[in-house]
Amino acid sequence: MSVLFHTIGLIGKHHDPGVADTLENLIADLDRRGHEVLLDESAAAYFDQPNETVLGREQLAERCDLVIVVGGDGTMLNAARSLAEAGVAMLGVNLGRLGFLADVSPADMHERLNEILAGHYREEYRALLHASVCRHGNTVSESDALNDVVIHKWDIARMIELDTTIDGRFLNSLRADGLIISTPTGSTAYALSGGGPIIDPALEALVLVPICPHTLSNRPIVVSDQVKIEVLVHGEDHSQAQITCDGQINFALLAGDVVRIRRKEHALRLIHPRQHDHFEIMRKKLRWAEQP
Repeated sequence: MSVLFHTIGLIGKHHDPGVADTLENLIADLDRRGHEVLLDESAAAYFDQPNETVLGREQLAERCDLVIVVGGDGTMLNAARSLAEAGVAMLGVNLGRLGFLADVSPADMHERLNEILAGHYREEYRALLHASVCRHGNTVSESDALNDVVIHKWDIARMIELDTTIDGRFLNSLRADGLIISTPTGSTAYALSGGGPIIDPALEALVLVPICPHTLSNRPIVVSDQVKIEVLVHGEDHSQAQITCDGQINFALLAGDVVRIRRKEHALRLIHPRQHDHFEIMRKKLRWAEQP
């Protein structure tokens, strides 16, 4: 039995019929190996009376050596925000469509698990962002993001106005549909759709991508991930903008709000099979290898 990952937690995508069978197979396999298996509430929901201990996400992160996430990249993003601070390793079994983060297929799951639990795997650390909203001198919202923090318009047909500073130095005033601040992990997500560059996950960098800017010379800019970014929201309409983290957490912004964004102190420990090749995944998922 592997001593690297003795206690293993399972997290499942909500309301996906394919998750139950995969979880059952994982539990049976891990039980045979003698691992302690813990479930979070999302995984436990697939069983009437689970035999395994069910814990909240924070307790799961504290107890486990490894957490296996069954779902797609959206489920991985959700799990990453709650696991990174505890330093627990995370592995993804992909039941979604893209699979940039969750790169183990259910068909190969047992073979890959054999290798990983025997110590044959790749490990990397992915940076997260921490975003806070300051209103009249008070912090009114805080959240983390593995992919991106997006300040964008909503429910209106006109642009919003944003002033951006980096380490206290004024960068620009932007009139646009919004602004994406992305990690290298998120550079293949919304930032890519907005015309931003793809950044190797090994680089310590962030990219700022304007969304449909009024001035076309406003282009994506890559900066060090050690900087502190502040974005001031202009305008008189108190319902025209919001901040979204990883496309999953939303908070309405008011005129005069300041959004502060920095790299989170704790990074995510991400486990891959030893065959993992980031460039191969990009070729496959972005269809670079297709012939005309």
